[in-house]
Amino acid sequence: MPSRLRKTQKLWSHVSHGHSCIGQLQKHPGGHDNAGGMHHHKISFNKYHPGYFEKVGMRNQSFCPTYSLDKLWTLVSEQTQVNAAKNQSGAAPIIDVVRLDYCKVLGKGKLPQQPVIMEAKFFSRRAKEKVKGVEGACVLVA
Repeated sequence: MPSRLRKTQKLWSHVSHGHSCIGQLQKHPGGHDNAGGMHHHKISFNKYHPGYFEKVGMRNQSFCPTYSLDKLWTLVSEQTQVNAAKNQSGAAPIIDVVRLDYCKVLGKGKLPQQPVIMEAKFFSRRAKEKVKGVEGACVLVA
């Protein structure tokens, strides 16, 4: 057969066109999409997606870790505390309790008489009153 012919041209007369028995090239031999992640694709899933199938139990919808006002200034460095005490211009430090994995701020204890801006998902009524009492602000974040 002359070499100028393309491979497909050479295979014109062959039923399976070089792909073994009829129909073996078609379809999805490994399954569609992520099929077999716990079975025939297990090695690949364990290597590239560790922990994919390790979700256990149910999420507690009412889980809301809390933090008290009296411990609030421990979240801020000492240098920031000193600067906030000296500062008369009104620039208040921002304390984000959500970043530290707390949801709600409770109003237990006393705050020092200097303004502070607090960011949290929830505030108790007393916490809001005490923060506003020292010229601070409560900011709700999602």
